[in-house]
Amino acid sequence: MSKIRRAFENGKAFIAFITCGDPDLETTAAAVRAAVAGGADLIELGIPFSDPTAEGPVIQAANLRALRGGITTDKIFDFVKELRRDVTVPMVFMTYANVIFSYGAERFISTCKDIGIDGLILPDLPFEEKEEFLPFCHKYGVDLVSLIAPTSENRIAMIAKEAEGFLYIVSSLGVTGMRSEIKTDLASIVKVVRENTDIPCAIGFGISTPEQARKMADISDGAIVGSAIIKLLETYGKDAPAHIGAYVKSMKDALR
Repeated sequence: MSKIRRAFENGKAFIAFITCGDPDLETTAAAVRAAVAGGADLIELGIPFSDPTAEGPVIQAANLRALRGGITTDKIFDFVKELRRDVTVPMVFMTYANVIFSYGAERFISTCKDIGIDGLILPDLPFEEKEEFLPFCHKYGVDLVSLIAPTSENRIAMIAKEAEGFLYIVSSLGVTGMRSEIKTDLASIVKVVRENTDIPCAIGFGISTPEQARKMADISDGAIVGSAIIKLLETYGKDAPAHIGAYVKSMKDALR
C-alpha cells in the first residue's frame, strides 16, 4: 500500500506545502517539524524552479529567494535525508518536470526512494505525458500524484482511474494564492472521482482560513495549504516556524 495513504487514516488530512530553502534550509527544517507538531498529516516540499508557472506571486517570490540563497536539488536531497531521521509523516516533492529532466529522471526518482520521499507532484506535466516518469516511479515505489483541475471535465474519470497516492484537486482556475472565495463546483468533481477510484482526494489552491479548510474537507478527504504558510515565512523569516506550528494547529483543529 502507498505510504501516502497513511496521511488519510486519521480523519481528514491537512497537507502543508513548504518551499525548500526559503529563507534557508535550517528554517525549512524547523518549519516542517513545527507543521508536523501542529498536526500536518503530509508535507509537500517545493523544489524551487526559476519559472514556476502554476504558482502565484507569494510562492514565486519564495522560489526566487531560495534560488538566490544558493539552493540546489542535491542540497535538498541531503536535507530530506537528515529530516527523515525524525519526521515520519509522508512527504512528497512538488516541482516541475524540467527539474527532473535536467537532473536525470531515473537518478532523481531513485534518489527520492533512497531518502524517503513518497511521491511527486508535477503541476506542469500533462496527464497524457506522465509515461515520461511513470516507469521509474513504479520501479522505485514513488507515487506520481495526478492533479484534477476545474477544466479537466470529461477527463476526470480517466485521471481518477489511474491515480496513485492521492488526487490533488485544484479548487480554482489560475495560479496558487489565497482567495477570499472559492466558487468552483467541487462537489461534482469529487463525485466523479469517488465513482472511479478509492484513492483519497484533497483540495488545494486558495485555501487559507480554517473555515475554507473545513468546507473543502467536508467535500473531500483533506485540504492543502501553501501560500498562507509561505506568507508566514515571508513575514517572519527565521522566526516563522513557531507561527507556522500555531497556524497548522488551527487548520487541523478545523478538520477534526
